[in-house]
Amino acid sequence: MADIDERALDEVVAFTSDLIRIDTTNRGGGDCQERPAAEYAAERLAGAGLEPTLLERVKGRTNVVARIEGTDPSADALLVHGHLDVVPAQAEDWSVHPFSGEIRDGVVWGRGAIDMKNMDAMILAVVRAWARQGVRPRRDLVIAFTADEEASAVDGSGFLADQHAGLFEGCTEGISESGAFTFHDGAGRQLYPIAAGERGTGWLKLTARGRAGHGSKVNHENAVTRLAAAVTRIGEHTWPLRLTPTVRAALTELAALYGIEPDLDDVDGLLTKLGPAGKLVEPTVRNSANPTMLSAGYKVNVIPGEAVAYVDGRYLPGGEDEFRTTLDRLTGPDVDWEFHHREVALQAPVDSTTYARMRSAVEEFAPEGHVVPYCMSGGTDAKQFSRLGITGYGFAPLKLPEGFDYQALFHGVDERVPVEALHFGVRVLDRFLRTA
Repeated sequence: MADIDERALDEVVAFTSDLIRIDTTNRGGGDCQERPAAEYAAERLAGAGLEPTLLERVKGRTNVVARIEGTDPSADALLVHGHLDVVPAQAEDWSVHPFSGEIRDGVVWGRGAIDMKNMDAMILAVVRAWARQGVRPRRDLVIAFTADEEASAVDGSGFLADQHAGLFEGCTEGISESGAFTFHDGAGRQLYPIAAGERGTGWLKLTARGRAGHGSKVNHENAVTRLAAAVTRIGEHTWPLRLTPTVRAALTELAALYGIEPDLDDVDGLLTKLGPAGKLVEPTVRNSANPTMLSAGYKVNVIPGEAVAYVDGRYLPGGEDEFRTTLDRLTGPDVDWEFHHREVALQAPVDSTTYARMRSAVEEFAPEGHVVPYCMSGGTDAKQFSRLGITGYGFAPLKLPEGFDYQALFHGVDERVPVEALHFGVRVLDRFLRTA
């Protein structure tokens, strides 16, 4: 099996830098233009002999889809997807301009370097290398670059799944961001977590209503007080432990790796014994609800009749009913709540052939590493594509040096990715996709 060529190693770096320089900031509410990045990706796919389709629900919110025909027509197709939009960045907070795409000291800097223009660039580099080498994968691959992942996905994967399902015909599995990166445990071990699940998204709007009045008067129906009490109860609530199959597998494999008894009756104790590695699992053993926004009033001496808060809620696979019931109780009779945005929780098998092939590809190029399953605390476009019956995995391989805090750079300041990490990613992605 031929290795990826040198040109692909150069291209993945150049493509990452180029895509970063295309400002696709998604501020929410439709305020984003992915089209320039979509055209960039489409041109490079066309240069590899593919026929990309550009699709928009709203002008400028552009998605790209292309199919590579496999050698085995009886095999199910695999979706390989990445999003083109990024979250906002304040230039004054950064060491370099966040949309410079600067390459300095072997590192590519800028918004999207980790989330997730690096993976977009890897996909493009691999596809183009195959065109030069005459490589075809075993199964059909559907390549998708999406808009709007950093907001509601209504103009991106949601639009594609609802309005263009035919483009994904035959796809049973998919891969995208947030998996197969190096996690250093501080004791010399290198872990490579591959995502096989996501918590569901439950972004909430809380509304408290009361009696408006003068700020100097007694008021036992104060909307602000009612809202503050509900928000405090939510923020201080301890959610019960709930172990999904993916999380159980993660805990079991990590315990075996560290020679620890896998006591699943004392998960908190087990997480403590696992040390830093426990941080991979800690956010996904419970539902969660974090208050994030408050809005009330218009003058200091006026008690408003309404107060509003927003809460970032997440629930495990099978945990939505408990989430709803708990919110009913915590908000109480004086505060109403509704979903501001809701998406399903996901779970993927860790004993599948596809997972085994992802593991094998990582281990080939990082034999010192230990691949483990994990569940994402947040969500990806895999939620929308699950409507089409596509099982999603997080697999965007990167080999990272010790001290490089991958997870802190998601939506963080000074987002960046090492050149060597991109080279590793291209090699691993190439190996996996050829045999997937």
